[in-house]
Amino acid sequence: MTTNSATGTPRPTAVPKRVPAPRPRARRRVHTPGRRPRRSVLLTAVTGVVLVYSLLPLAWLVISATKSQTGLARSFGLWFDGDFALWDNLSRTFTYQDGVFGRWLLNTLLYVVVGAGGATFLAVLGGYALATFRFPGKRAVFAVVIGAVAVPTTALAVPTFLLFSKIGLTDTPWAVIIPSLISPFGLYLMWVFASEAVPAELVEAARIDGASELRTFFQVALPLLAPGTVTVLLFTTVATWNNYFLPLIMLKDPDWYPLTLGLDAWNKQAATAGGEAVFNLVVTGSLLTIVPLIAAFLLLQKYWQSGLAAGSVKE
Repeated sequence: MTTNSATGTPRPTAVPKRVPAPRPRARRRVHTPGRRPRRSVLLTAVTGVVLVYSLLPLAWLVISATKSQTGLARSFGLWFDGDFALWDNLSRTFTYQDGVFGRWLLNTLLYVVVGAGGATFLAVLGGYALATFRFPGKRAVFAVVIGAVAVPTTALAVPTFLLFSKIGLTDTPWAVIIPSLISPFGLYLMWVFASEAVPAELVEAARIDGASELRTFFQVALPLLAPGTVTVLLFTTVATWNNYFLPLIMLKDPDWYPLTLGLDAWNKQAATAGGEAVFNLVVTGSLLTIVPLIAAFLLLQKYWQSGLAAGSVKE
């Protein structure tokens, strides 16, 4: 307190404002050009073993596809034979049994385009809706989706067969396509991805500007969901392309077989006593089967890698 010299009345003294102490900044690790990052010898060795273990069957498949039927029997599995028969094997694969391999390839493409493509589209729609809208029972839906992810697809094959046999859809392409449209894991992945990739403020701004929900989804949200969409598309494509058990119990007509079932039929034919030796065609067909999947992963790797990493770090 201080006294006013004119009136003699006391007046309050201004209390100095307390300035908070600055918080210490987190120290950043500065990369020194001459300093190399630490490397674990054990981790490098384990990674190398896993890499060799993963590439060894692929190397055997590529080398074996260059051999004839007699070359497979007389030469070592991981080395080439003197007779290079790759082109002859490719020609025989597409002409054997009136070119049924080409029919199996088209069937597999049909199942992938309609089944996996439809599953991806439905997963994107459902994931965006679950991440954007609020409605009663949302937690129950989340529990159902998680429970569906935990259920193996083989456990649902027999009930699905009984259901489709009642409505007369067995031994038709729809028996493979319709079950492939459901992807609980893809729905969950898009739900999580859309929650991080699509800001609520952006959706609200589009609504204020008068955009409908469909226009907001296709013009605003869908471009932001592209990495997650590609990731789900790759997962569903691989699952549909390698699907074996569901077509096995659903299909009887060889003309509707996918590649997995057709190559298995050739393999059983080659293993039968007195049957025609077509094991070299089985190997060549297996090599042709994995080429589209490898090409898809190589062409779309930048999209699905960013989709897997999205949402892992928050600012």
